Amino acid sequence: MTSEARRPLMVINVVGLTSEMLGPLTPNLTRLAQAGFSRPLQTILPAVTCSVQATLLTGLMPSHHGIVGNGWYFRELSEVMFWKQSNHLIEGEKIYQTAKLRSPGHKTAKMFWWYNMYAETEWSVTPRPSYPADGRKIPDIYSEPPDLRDSLQKQLGRFPLFNFWGPTADIRSTSWIADASCRLFHDHKPSLMLVYLPHLDYNLQRLGPDHPAVAEDVRMVDVEAGKLIDAAHRQNADIIVLSEYGITSVSNPIHINRILREAGLLRVRKEPLGWETMDCGASRAFAVADHQVAHVYVKNHSDRNQVAALLKSVPGIEQVLKEKGMAEYGLNHARSGDLVCVSSSDAWFTYYFWLDDQLAPDYARTVDIHRKPGYDPAELLINPDIRFPKLRVASRLLRKMLGFRYYMDVIGLKAEVVRGSHGRLPDPDRIYQDGPVFVCSNRSIEQDHIHARDVRDLMLKLQFNSP
Repeated sequence: MTSEARRPLMVINVVGLTSEMLGPLTPNLTRLAQAGFSRPLQTILPAVTCSVQATLLTGLMPSHHGIVGNGWYFRELSEVMFWKQSNHLIEGEKIYQTAKLRSPGHKTAKMFWWYNMYAETEWSVTPRPSYPADGRKIPDIYSEPPDLRDSLQKQLGRFPLFNFWGPTADIRSTSWIADASCRLFHDHKPSLMLVYLPHLDYNLQRLGPDHPAVAEDVRMVDVEAGKLIDAAHRQNADIIVLSEYGITSVSNPIHINRILREAGLLRVRKEPLGWETMDCGASRAFAVADHQVAHVYVKNHSDRNQVAALLKSVPGIEQVLKEKGMAEYGLNHARSGDLVCVSSSDAWFTYYFWLDDQLAPDYARTVDIHRKPGYDPAELLINPDIRFPKLRVASRLLRKMLGFRYYMDVIGLKAEVVRGSHGRLPDPDRIYQDGPVFVCSNRSIEQDHIHARDVRDLMLKLQFNSP
């Protein structure tokens, strides 16, 4: 039996938003919450972008949708891969597939949510740089339909990729996404629109949530969310605003791969130009670091207890999950590590595996999210040891403009510069400060407790009056 969507729905993912931020700095979001309702959103482990988004869209835990982090170890290839884009990586039925089965005329627009490419949606846009053979990175986006890319960039200018991630990441990328989404919502009138606003992620990690400068970031992202809320109101659409995680202050980077290397468990390869790379396939154990969670892959089952005991002894590692623990958190999937480590709230995991900075791989000092075998938040900051950073950047850009190969070596190797992180579940007494939030304009779906896996059914209830 088919049924038409009752009214349009816009879902705005404001990364890093917490219940505590609703107030004077966020008049647009606060008015929405007052007209409807808001609740702390119970998130999942790991509380990271790709995993949480997959749960929001499928109603499943990582044990069933397979997105165990922002990246993981692909055992068949013996390689760690982060930030892949294919929607086929998500196992399980997504909300837009379910909606299409209920109503063949249902149409979805997916704006910058992850696993965007080849999703079964009518419209989608996601960052997709072009990499010429000469080593340059050309800002670009991927869209469905393909001509949407050109029409949006003709109206709004080229998508500001270097303001989406890296040391120059700022409000410009979020503003571009909001403007593009408003235009698409007006011009094409999708039944469901999913919009991702990343701005709060930047200074919350660079400076930490307690830094006074963050207040201005909160205010700015509210302005961009307000554009979308106004666009939704003009079409009499329901509105959900949510986040994937909150960010906590950190001061303790844990170099988990160095610990495994010093124990003789991790192997590196010496490259011809002098630096080292991590040799995952040859290692007895190594970690894929992802914010405050690390998947630890152990080649031989007989080594697992030894590795677990080693990691349990490390200050700042709060939990070392084995099979039973991973099952309790919904992380028992073939892509997961053989062990999963969770840090304390003031700590996070680096991917660093070298013991001497002179031997750090060439990509370590650059923004290179695909080659690094783990997440690197230091990419958000210019290396503080560079005396004249603007001159360094200008000289590299000049080489780029002249058509030469260039090495944008502006990222530092001191993890202590990072002041905020996420990934672990928030402490129960800190849910308003450290946990994500769920805000809805329509009280018909209001309930006392909302878990990330409930969100899919709540969206379907808004659209079809039934989950």
